Amino acid sequence: MMAKQRLRTGLIGLATMAALVALSLPVASHAQTLGYEGAGGGGMDGGDAPEGPASETYAPGKAAKRGGKGQGGRRLVIQPYIELDQIVDAQLSPGDDVLTYTQVAVGVDASISGQRNAVSASIRYQRQIGWSDNARDGDAISGIVRGYATVAPGVTLEAGALATQVNVENGGSALASSTFGDNSSSNIYSIYAGPSVATRAGDVAINANYRAGYTKVEQPSAYVASPGSAAADVFDESVSQVADIEAGVAPYEILPVGLGVAGSFYQEDISNLDQRVRDMQARAMVTVPVSRTVQVVGAVGYEDVEVSSRDAVRDADGNPVIGRNGRYRTDKSAPREIAYDVEGLIWDVAVMWRPSRRTSLSAHVGRRYGATSFGGTLAYAPNDRSQLSVAVYDNVAGFGGQLNRFLDELPDDFEAVRDPITGQLRGCVDSLEGSNCLAGALGSVRSATFRSRGVTASYSMKLGRLNAGIGAGYDRRKFLASEGTILASANGIIDESYWLAAYLSGDLGRDAGWSTNVYANWIASSDPLVGDVTGYGATAAYYRLLTQRLRATAALGINGATRDDPSIDDIWTASALVGLRYAF
Repeated sequence: MMAKQRLRTGLIGLATMAALVALSLPVASHAQTLGYEGAGGGGMDGGDAPEGPASETYAPGKAAKRGGKGQGGRRLVIQPYIELDQIVDAQLSPGDDVLTYTQVAVGVDASISGQRNAVSASIRYQRQIGWSDNARDGDAISGIVRGYATVAPGVTLEAGALATQVNVENGGSALASSTFGDNSSSNIYSIYAGPSVATRAGDVAINANYRAGYTKVEQPSAYVASPGSAAADVFDESVSQVADIEAGVAPYEILPVGLGVAGSFYQEDISNLDQRVRDMQARAMVTVPVSRTVQVVGAVGYEDVEVSSRDAVRDADGNPVIGRNGRYRTDKSAPREIAYDVEGLIWDVAVMWRPSRRTSLSAHVGRRYGATSFGGTLAYAPNDRSQLSVAVYDNVAGFGGQLNRFLDELPDDFEAVRDPITGQLRGCVDSLEGSNCLAGALGSVRSATFRSRGVTASYSMKLGRLNAGIGAGYDRRKFLASEGTILASANGIIDESYWLAAYLSGDLGRDAGWSTNVYANWIASSDPLVGDVTGYGATAAYYRLLTQRLRATAALGINGATRDDPSIDDIWTASALVGLRYAF
């Protein structure tokens, strides 16, 4: 029954992503950022910053920027395919079992761009058929879609979607999925969309955005609670909304300084125990040009941030009641309990440096969430074949809202990087635009809300026949939960994750090619019941065209997970694949 439900949910997600490709739409979220650029941040003579999210941290209105993409020419590439693979999966530790699978997959890779729209997509459905009782049958849907469409002058619709799979550890730590039919694996689906508007009223520039998103995490079968046992704290689903509006004048339009006002609203409703994150703020900004390439922006305002939830239904003995889905049942009649409540004055000072159209640097420090907050971005593209992107962030959200934010930072023009054996996405995409990794959003699938602070960096390049990229990051989540509820034990817990993902690929003449990728996740928790865990993996593949449409593949891979608990064995597996893909 659970397998049918999982397949049905996945097929709905696949259909949704396919519809996004057909409509040439995609995604954005600007929650919890101090917006400056639309309120007088323009006017520097150093040239435009590199396109992409890294240069848009202070620009809630993306419509004006995105509208210029694709003007260099139109491109339409849609490549559906069907694939048949034979896979051998050998357990190296703790056992020595060897399992064999047949894998059938269908998918489509697409890239569309024009003067008014752009979208990139990679969508795949696969079915594994085991050759023995220990080799479990299973299916998986994975994909990523990102883009926009300009529907009227100054009005842009953006949308995006993600489907991927992770292995969930005790306590909610999530590692990249590396095995077939593992009962700790979980499917993650996320989608969101909304309009952006950029217009003017005389000298005043006005930007507004609205986004709505939905995220679902399936409960791994290994952590489905039975009656009388505790439910694992695994995120279920959430709906997030974000809206912001900003108005301002640039320096020298009326005064030597730029002036602006802005307001924003963010809310995420999480199904687990009716958790809610709500963040409202209003602010005024002054932009001071320091030189031709440097501006200083000061902002002051008011913010109200609240996190609340309800308790679980209790039985006659006071024990929490587990629902059919393996999670705690929410007591709808219980009053909301406040987990986090901060309101008052906020301020921020930012420095923006744009010496050329290929370089953009911003850094800001101020007071938010009742404490010091800082962040910034760097976008550097020394030439048309390489780019560097760095972002430092600080926000309050749930898992769904955080994943939406990372999705928004992906570029519109990319190629998905997949594991050639499992077919799963590997944390980064191949692109020369903006930030191109989202691995930092997947480090923990706890249901509790959190304040997240971290840094993510990516570098990619194309050199002759070689494509290369590397992404790395750090994410620190301090969880916020209401006292007196079943989630109280999560309050104050800190999960830290470091991650690394890299890929390298190239051609061998006109009819052959190769690819490699590696990844590593280091996850540590202050929860005394949860140990530290580390996941590793590496793959290498060789491709050769047998005909114009038929391609043969051979691939090798190794994956492992180690834990600091000596009573738990390390897990290592080696895999090999041979297969054929026919492209239509």
